[in-house]
Amino acid sequence: MEPPDGQAETSYTFGDRSTSDIVVRLRNEEGRDDWIYCHSKILTERSRYFADRLSDKWPTCKILDSRYCVEVICQESDYDHHINLLRLLYVVGSDDDHVTEDHHLCHNVKSALGVLCVAKELDCPLVVAACVNYLEAVPWEEGEEEEMLRVVPMIGPEAEPVLARLQPVDQSAVSGIFSSAFRFATSSPPLPLCDIKASAQEQIEYMITEDDDAPLLVADEVIKLEVKECVKSLFARFFQCLDVDSEDVTSKDGSLRMVVSDLSWAFQILTKMEMVRDFVVTWVETSEKLVKVVEAMETAAETVEIRVKVTEVTAKVVEAIGYGTVILPTVKRLQMVKLWLPFVRETKPLVDSAGSNENDEEDKGEGVRCKIDGEIWQALESSFVSIILALPSSDQAEILTEWLSKNGVYPDLTEAFEVWCYRSKVAKRRLGLLGGEEDGMS
Repeated sequence: MEPPDGQAETSYTFGDRSTSDIVVRLRNEEGRDDWIYCHSKILTERSRYFADRLSDKWPTCKILDSRYCVEVICQESDYDHHINLLRLLYVVGSDDDHVTEDHHLCHNVKSALGVLCVAKELDCPLVVAACVNYLEAVPWEEGEEEEMLRVVPMIGPEAEPVLARLQPVDQSAVSGIFSSAFRFATSSPPLPLCDIKASAQEQIEYMITEDDDAPLLVADEVIKLEVKECVKSLFARFFQCLDVDSEDVTSKDGSLRMVVSDLSWAFQILTKMEMVRDFVVTWVETSEKLVKVVEAMETAAETVEIRVKVTEVTAKVVEAIGYGTVILPTVKRLQMVKLWLPFVRETKPLVDSAGSNENDEEDKGEGVRCKIDGEIWQALESSFVSIILALPSSDQAEILTEWLSKNGVYPDLTEAFEVWCYRSKVAKRRLGLLGGEEDGMS
């Protein structure tokens, strides 16, 4: 049926049989067969596909009724998207101003993606633009991002704005956000911002970690200098905490526990960036004062929590020393053993006791915060053994004598004891052979 002469374009209504002059017959292999009443003026103006199908150049144009019925065969998964596309042809404007106004007519991301694919197939530029504007503006779920990456590149350059949020950024932008995040992550913000600070710490670690993807940031000298300055500032706050009275150390405003927790995180980052030496040296130089401050505190729950954090950092430091990541002179290594062996020996039963105290809900919370992973205790033990076995044998004997006098309590130095016994027993023979070889060579 021909629309009345002079009928305004805006009066065309999708599916209006009384004014329709063309039928789009939508079919699929599953047997669905819908006759959709449309208007040739709308179809030909806004879809090049329908313009070709209804033109005199189409091979079947002379066949009876072919000018009044266009058959479109599609997959079941795209069936509703075809219907939505036909409906959108009546809504999208004929100029760019209308497109930006009408892009909200897509129902959701999944629907917009489906209609976008059909619009590309049927060559409907206004609908493509409407879908692109919608997808570029709305939030996506994680699963939708993957679908976006699969579908959008097939549409062509007109859909490129959709993927703008997923494009990699240049290294200067990455370096800028890393530096800002690291400064915030090593700062002392008000308590309400602590959750944001924890998130910044997590993301910094994620940025420099190599997993299925390469690290987002490879630190250059500028970044390393920035990190050094931030860690130096963190240690300055740490030193301030050690200088105040023990009652103020555990205050919520400038807690030693919070600073040491930040130092523990910073060590992990420095390890990934291969920059731990300055940290280790500073910790070694501060150890004597730190041990005195912590041991002078009363054994309250928060004090035990401070011991936990200090022990965690110390475990990382002695591991770096014990396995040769950081090379220190003998006197410094001996000092670390003599300072921290008694400290961890005293700390472990306090932590075990706090962790097992579950008499009420409040104690349960304290127990969780005061718990140390068993792997940390094991790592401490192994690191101490490595450090001890690298000391002169006389120093080893002194340390092992003190350990045995404590009935072999934690840390277990049995391995060091066994190696010391073997080395001591065979020392004269070994050195005698060495001396004999030297005499024979001279």
